[in-house]
Amino acid sequence: MNEPVFVIPLWADLTAVGLGGIQGALFASGFRGERRLDMLGVAIIGVVVGMGGGLIRDLLLNVSPTTLQSNWYLLTATGAALFGMLLAGVFQRLNAVIVGLDALVIGLFGAFGTSKALVLGLPLVPAVFVGVCSAVGGGILRDMIMGLPVAIMHVGSLYAVAAGVGCLVLASAHELGVNIVVAAIIGIVVTAVIRLLAVIFDISLPEQRALYRRKVAVETSTIPIVKP
Repeated sequence: MNEPVFVIPLWADLTAVGLGGIQGALFASGFRGERRLDMLGVAIIGVVVGMGGGLIRDLLLNVSPTTLQSNWYLLTATGAALFGMLLAGVFQRLNAVIVGLDALVIGLFGAFGTSKALVLGLPLVPAVFVGVCSAVGGGILRDMIMGLPVAIMHVGSLYAVAAGVGCLVLASAHELGVNIVVAAIIGIVVTAVIRLLAVIFDISLPEQRALYRRKVAVETSTIPIVKP
């Protein structure tokens, strides 16, 4: 029996790749001083962000990388990166644009990764894992190439949390019988909204040291203090 085949609409996949390319180029264009990149460097970062999530998704699912099966993916990622360079020259303050695109990109890649995993027969939890890896994969590759601390591992980032919640909502809705396209749209919206709210209201997971200090505080509070 042939394995099930899941095909993400080309226009949707290219939209995610294009937005990722723009976001990556805007991010790379914002560096100054010793970390500034030339045009080729910015283009490479844009391509990595645009195509990285899809490559990681397909590698985890052990299927042929979709982004390498058509000329359009690399062309779209490269063109989007070049367009992102132009935008960097137009906008004086890029942070809001980068954050907005970032929220949408992780939502798109998370939804596509989870949807593809579910249709290929993976259980709910592994499907969510694939979606999260797809959502944050481009950002991880970007940070590694640029020699930066990986963003999802540091306080102040809810990349993986936002992607995880969105992917879980998508997978749960699909398990309840919701059409996969509708479930994917819901997952994208949930991921993007959580990510934007986290940035706007400065929401983050507690720092690991804060948990340790809280434990120490509780333990030491039981130690009697003898006053002279």
